[in-house]
Amino acid sequence: MSNLSPEFDLSGAILSFAEIQEELNYKKAQYSLRKLVGDIDLTSVEQVGLSEQIHRLVTMLDKLERYVVQIAVFGMVGRGKSSVLNALLGEDIFTVGPLHGVTRTSANAKWKVSRDSSVLRLSLPGGKNGGVELIDTPGIDEVAGESREALAREIAQKADLILFVIAGDLTKVEYRAICQLRQFGKPMVLVFNKIDQYPEADRLAIYRKIRDQRVRQLLKPSEIVMVAASPLVREAVRLPGGSYKVAMRRGTPQVEELKLKILEILHREGKSLVALNTMLFASTVNERLVERKMTIRALAADRLIYKAVIGKAGAIALNPVTAIDLFTGAVMDIAMILALSRLYGIPMTKSGAVGLLRKIAWSMGGITGSELLVSLGLSSLKGIFGLSVPVTGGASFTGYVTVAMAQAGVAGVSSYSIGQITKIYLANGANWGEDGPKIVVRRILASLDQSSILNRIEVELKAKLNAGFTQRHRDTER
Repeated sequence: MSNLSPEFDLSGAILSFAEIQEELNYKKAQYSLRKLVGDIDLTSVEQVGLSEQIHRLVTMLDKLERYVVQIAVFGMVGRGKSSVLNALLGEDIFTVGPLHGVTRTSANAKWKVSRDSSVLRLSLPGGKNGGVELIDTPGIDEVAGESREALAREIAQKADLILFVIAGDLTKVEYRAICQLRQFGKPMVLVFNKIDQYPEADRLAIYRKIRDQRVRQLLKPSEIVMVAASPLVREAVRLPGGSYKVAMRRGTPQVEELKLKILEILHREGKSLVALNTMLFASTVNERLVERKMTIRALAADRLIYKAVIGKAGAIALNPVTAIDLFTGAVMDIAMILALSRLYGIPMTKSGAVGLLRKIAWSMGGITGSELLVSLGLSSLKGIFGLSVPVTGGASFTGYVTVAMAQAGVAGVSSYSIGQITKIYLANGANWGEDGPKIVVRRILASLDQSSILNRIEVELKAKLNAGFTQRHRDTER
């Protein structure tokens, strides 16, 4: 029979359930990011200029696969950020110095966390089991502010835990920086460094002022830790003549409380932090990729639509037979829809394109109805003018052009509208959204400038008509 109390068994069961749930969430995040990286659908043209963003997604997936927790350190110049990291590592890996700009870029080192029974150990990694990555950043008050701020944003977005190092009472710059970093929603520890430089009474007074006044609305008292990362110790040094002088040497770092705080956070919610922050950052990067992809494809779609509009308008203007006019127009609209579906990477059959065209035509109402009436009413008149051109020596060509332009103009506006509606539909993943096709179509039609569309195709259309008339006149003479 177990000697453990029921309360202990219950707490153990609750802890086990929380760990299982955390593991499931982590696996879900891994699956989602793998799918996101695997489903990047970009052409070689679209990938130009996006390699960095794609690389970031792959890097984040690697981080998730290896379970790497990233801890980023921020602070002003001279606050001892690099010294804090070196003290945590127990080795001088990060560069330290008295001048502005010593840490030129973000440096990083890995710090492996292992557990042996109830003992937590810190060491540099030696295997592929992941670990903790410490990231040192340039001072928030250094030169080249915009680039530094951009770097800080990027690192803060990816980090799972933020350490903000100060060395006394908060300045306005430090307070603003803490407020901005808090907006990323990451766990934060405020590290009060260089406490060895203050008498104990002053040190406690500054700590209480920071805790009770400066960051009361931003941080809990348990999130403020005091350390001496690189304390200076006075000692007497004997000179060759037998006299003594006082010299300063570097003492033992006092960072145990900070180590325990970091380990507490990692043990309590390490995997959840990694999974959540990785997915948040990946989502931001993916939004940029999708936005860029949609922008490029929208431009290509507009070119395709304009080309289809000119083709349809020209074909209808040159063709005098009503039935063929209507059939040709429908075929060209279907071909345009299929071409757009290929451009957006959404498979569509001919029957699917016909169905979409019918739905769009029904939702468009007035424009397709006008196109039908104009085609029926003017095709016969256009045919008479066309047939009489050779007989009248070209005198009736003006009438032919006038009627053809009217018919082709309506057909062009209709085709352009169909193309734009199809583009929006495909860009939304072949989905009308919550509003339904009729509302979406009306919204798009209301935004189109029909007179502008007609002006754009008028020049090319007249050129096509002139070329067609010249060719037919030559055929008649033969």
